[in-house]
Amino acid sequence: MSKTPAAHFEAASTLAVVVSSHEPLLFLSADQVIIAASASFCRAFELDPVTLPGRHLSAVGNGEWAMPRLASLLKTTAAGSARIEAYEIDLKRPDRKTRNLIVNACTLDDGDTDRVRLLLAVTDVTDARADARLKDDLVREKAILLQEVQHRVANSLQIIASVLMQSARKVQSEEVRGHLHNAHHRVMSIAAVQKQLSTSPGGAVGIRTYLTQLCDSLGASMIADPDRLSISVMADDSAVTAKVSISLGLIVTELVINALKHAFPDQATGRIEVAYHASGSSWTLSVTDDGIGMPAGSSAPKAGLGTGIVEALTKNLDCELRLSDADPGTAITIRHRGSAGHHKDIRPAA
Repeated sequence: MSKTPAAHFEAASTLAVVVSSHEPLLFLSADQVIIAASASFCRAFELDPVTLPGRHLSAVGNGEWAMPRLASLLKTTAAGSARIEAYEIDLKRPDRKTRNLIVNACTLDDGDTDRVRLLLAVTDVTDARADARLKDDLVREKAILLQEVQHRVANSLQIIASVLMQSARKVQSEEVRGHLHNAHHRVMSIAAVQKQLSTSPGGAVGIRTYLTQLCDSLGASMIADPDRLSISVMADDSAVTAKVSISLGLIVTELVINALKHAFPDQATGRIEVAYHASGSSWTLSVTDDGIGMPAGSSAPKAGLGTGIVEALTKNLDCELRLSDADPGTAITIRHRGSAGHHKDIRPAA
């Protein structure tokens, strides 16, 4: 069948488009003989464009394009059974760096209905893959360095706590000894916070595990008789960012320490419950004890360091703080009413 003038024009147009393409392209016959190659293909793989037309794909260069799997896929594409989409190959050439390529191929109607033509597009992703690997390596290296820093911080906190306890045993003043013991408890709670954060993936901290480990640490350092005093945690499955978790951990630390010191002076047994619940971007944290309650009037204790810490952290979190009678005991509730601006800080666990 002879070609019509329109068919001749379309075939010439196809050759012109392929040759001038900015993308590396090969125009092939069904038996994988090169009809035309784009200038960008020749530049990318350092080939002489004059020598390519009429050569079989497997004979290009030093034979590096002779890939049985690629040839099989091109044959299947020419038969109309499939098309090559994002097929990855490694182009290996003597004394040159291996190139990572992605190829796509489809049949192309160039106006000659008697013959099948193939258009093969090649994308070199070598540098992109190398950059991705470098980025992954840097991320892993950063994670290792961060973990090392966290271990050193934890060790330093343990040393500080030990020094505080040694100092407490040496001083004669009961008041100074009490302050040193309080400092020791705070350092130990911060160490527990640090330990939990170091094991939290992606910066998200699961509240239940976090508060449980924190309260276990406080109980271990402050409760001499677990049969007399206990701390329990009731929390949902929500998670918070590391930034918010630090504030919550410090608030819980101060409130639990205060309850252990003042709520049970003469009671045979006592219990402290730490509770956390989130709904969307709103959440509520409470610390409740069944002790003697908060003295009123002249018997009310003066605000100390712990109270100042809790008030400052509550304000920073844009929360409401409420003190109420738990009948018996005292309940301190910190409530955050969610808004679009705070939703990014508090979020449910996946």
